[in-house]
Amino acid sequence: MPEADVAIIGAGAAGLSLAHRLACPPPRPGRLSIVLVDAPPGPLRPPRRTWCFWEAGRGRFDAAVTRSWHRLRVHHPSGEPVQHDIAPLTYKMIRSDDFERLVERDLARSALVQRLEAKVESIEDLPRGARVNTRTPEGHADSLRARWVFDSRPLGSLPAARTTLLQHFHGWFVRTDRPVFDPARVEFMDFRTAQPARGLSFGYVLPTGPREALVEYTEFSPAVLAPDAYDTALRHYTGGVLGLSDVEVIGTETGVIPMTDARFARRTGACVFRIGAAGGATRPSTGYTFSGVQRQTAAVAAALRQGRDPVPPQPHTARARGMDAVLLHALDSGLVDGAAFFSRLFARVPMARLLRFLDGDTRWHEDLAIGLHAPVLPMLRAALELPGLPRRPFLR
Repeated sequence: MPEADVAIIGAGAAGLSLAHRLACPPPRPGRLSIVLVDAPPGPLRPPRRTWCFWEAGRGRFDAAVTRSWHRLRVHHPSGEPVQHDIAPLTYKMIRSDDFERLVERDLARSALVQRLEAKVESIEDLPRGARVNTRTPEGHADSLRARWVFDSRPLGSLPAARTTLLQHFHGWFVRTDRPVFDPARVEFMDFRTAQPARGLSFGYVLPTGPREALVEYTEFSPAVLAPDAYDTALRHYTGGVLGLSDVEVIGTETGVIPMTDARFARRTGACVFRIGAAGGATRPSTGYTFSGVQRQTAAVAAALRQGRDPVPPQPHTARARGMDAVLLHALDSGLVDGAAFFSRLFARVPMARLLRFLDGDTRWHEDLAIGLHAPVLPMLRAALELPGLPRRPFLR
C-alpha cells in the first residue's frame, strides 16, 4: 500500500491551496510527503469558475489574477449609485484555469507532491492514520495510506440548519462592438433588478477591458430558478438596465452556493478532516469562499510543519457567524428588505471598512457601529426569534 504523510482529496481551490502551501517553499527541517488525489475527467471534477476576493497588498496567487480593481459601485433599487475607493484593499478576480496552471507549475518544481488520478470511494480510520480507498480510471480498486487526510470534496447534502438560502447565479462573458465598460470600476451590487419575494437579487459586472466583462445575475433565495429564467434576467439587465445592445456572449458561468447557519464538521475521523466549502470556509452572509479557504489552509500547513494536530480552524469567528445567522433569518423571513438593507449599509459605511466587516476583519466596536446603520428593530426581532428556530435538513 502506498504511504504518505498527507493525502489531499480534490484538486479544487482548497485542495490545490493546501498542496501549494505545503510544497512551496518546502518545509524545514522535516519533509512532508504529499499525495494529491484528483478525480478523473467527468462530473466529479469541479467546473470552471471565477473566484473574487479582496485583500491588502500583494497576495500569494497574484500571478494568476485576471484583473484587479480599487473602485466599487453599488446601485440602490431606485438607481442612485454609491461609489468608493476601497484602498488599501484591492478587489481581485481569478479564473480557476489560471489558478490551476499557477499551482501545477509550482508543484511540478517540488519533489514533495505526487499527483494521483482516481475516484475516492471511502476513507477508513487506521491506527495513527487512515486508508483512502480509490478506483482508477480503468476501474481497478486501489488504496493509499496517509498519516493525515484532508477531504475537499463537496458534501452530498447540507447539514441541518435554522436557515438556508441559496446564492445562485448565471453569468455571461460578453464582448461589445464599442467601449462601454469602465475597466477601473466593478459594479459590485446593482439592485436595479426584479426582486424575489424572499431574499434579494442584483446585477454584477466585472470589466476586464473597455469592451469585455463578466456580467452576472445573482439571487439570494430559497430555491434556484428554471434555466431559461437566468438568461431572461440577464437580457433584461444588460439591455434594459445597462442599456447594452449587440452584446456577444463568448462564455457562460453558473453556480449555486449555500448560505447557511449550519454547523460543518471539520473532523470526520481521528486523522481525517474536511477543508474548503465542505469545512465551513464559505461566509454565510456573502457566499465568498476563497479568503476563508486561504485562512484555513494556511493554518493547517503551519500546524503540520510544527508537528501539531492539524484540525482545520473555523475560518469565521463565532461573532461573525452569529451576525450572519441573524441576517439570514431576517432575509428569509422578510423582516428586512435585502436590497434596501445592503444599499443602506454601503451608502452609510465606508466601503473598505464594510468589506473588512464582511471578511470578519473588524473589531467588536466597529461591528457595533456598522450594526447601528442597519434597521435596528427588525434585526433585533430576528435575533430574538433565532434561538427558538429548529435546525432542519435542507431538502431542496
